[in-house]
Amino acid sequence: MVHIFDFITQYYKLYLAGAGSTVLISFFTVIFGVILGVFFALMKMSKNKILKYISSAFIEIVRGTPLLVQVMILFYGLPTVLQEYGIQFPEIDMMGIDFVAFVSVIIALTINSTAYIAEIIRGGIQSIDKGQMEAARCLGLSNKLAMRKIIIPQAIKNILPALGNEFITVIKESAIVSIVGIKEIMFNARVITGMTFEFFIPYIVAAIVYFILTFVLSKLLGYAERRMKVSD
Repeated sequence: MVHIFDFITQYYKLYLAGAGSTVLISFFTVIFGVILGVFFALMKMSKNKILKYISSAFIEIVRGTPLLVQVMILFYGLPTVLQEYGIQFPEIDMMGIDFVAFVSVIIALTINSTAYIAEIIRGGIQSIDKGQMEAARCLGLSNKLAMRKIIIPQAIKNILPALGNEFITVIKESAIVSIVGIKEIMFNARVITGMTFEFFIPYIVAAIVYFILTFVLSKLLGYAERRMKVSD
């Protein structure tokens, strides 16, 4: 135990830097995932068969393929295809972070998260009593305005726990981006392993960091959920 504390004292800066990258990636992933998830949920609920088919196909394909494959396609495959058409990403270094690589993994994780969030939001919207929409239409609101002002805000409140779970899931799944060189928790743990030739403690500490992040987030979400219930 003393050895673990000495280890943390010596390498905590690397773990903190990795945790910062993990939280940043997860935050943007969930924010963009919610925004796109709303659109894909509405598309799937649309009476337009084309929009419904596009949304359903997107969701099924994303949910039916591994996240690792999606990350590889976006990180390695997409730049290769674009280079064939003369399009090349500029190399941008942002505070020690490869900006293009960072954006690529956020896009990959966002696409993956969007498929799951879309289904969560669709379920939330369908859980709202149909009388809410009928009442809004009687007040003269259009279908789009009623959805934006009345239905979606209520649905978001109902699905907040599920969205919180998705955020926690993204934090844990973001470990996969370490394979493409993003300096998050797992990547830095692997770096420390190479520096120390320790193969047990670095990953134990990484697991502790992940647990702290998810535990704190779950408590914050629980507090927010209780506040929203009191406001009702």
